[in-house]
Amino acid sequence: MAEQDHTLTSVEEMAHAFEDESGPVDLSPYSVEDWITLAVFWAMGGCVFLQFFTRYALNNSLAWTEEIAANCLVIIVFLGAIMCVRLGRHIIVDLLYNILPQRVGRVLQVMVDVIGIGFFGYMSWLMWRYIEVVGTERMVTVDLPRGFVFYTVFIAFVLMLLRAVQNFVRDLTRPKTVREEAAESGFTGI
Repeated sequence: MAEQDHTLTSVEEMAHAFEDESGPVDLSPYSVEDWITLAVFWAMGGCVFLQFFTRYALNNSLAWTEEIAANCLVIIVFLGAIMCVRLGRHIIVDLLYNILPQRVGRVLQVMVDVIGIGFFGYMSWLMWRYIEVVGTERMVTVDLPRGFVFYTVFIAFVLMLLRAVQNFVRDLTRPKTVREEAAESGFTGI
């Protein structure tokens, strides 16, 4: 077993350790929905901070911040799911992909793509039906329509459907599937 060097490091040496050249930042893996998700995340963070500040510093909390933050969280989850579909990052059991021959794995991936397209299409239809029933409801603490959140979830399902179709076409036409490209690139998302 190799012996580790435990020499003392000065604060200045530690500070200079972060000055390494990292090269240009590559924003190409990100798409429009990723940036919208980031903006909604910061809005949610602002609401949570405002809730914390008014509750503990001013001892008089604003009730609306909790509801807005919860709705932002719902929006973040579904917009983030679009990114997961685009990058092939949803949780999968990849044991079969690892033990099957590559050709069989590709057929399995195409079958999974078709099932995903069906699922996202069905969920889009269900969400549309749900909006027809409760789309005019108002939020509890803020006089805003809850339909804003419902329409965002509907749009997210439609975009997941479109990204799943995009992955299906890509998996049929390219030598490597979306999952294989993601595994090789090591891109982990936001």
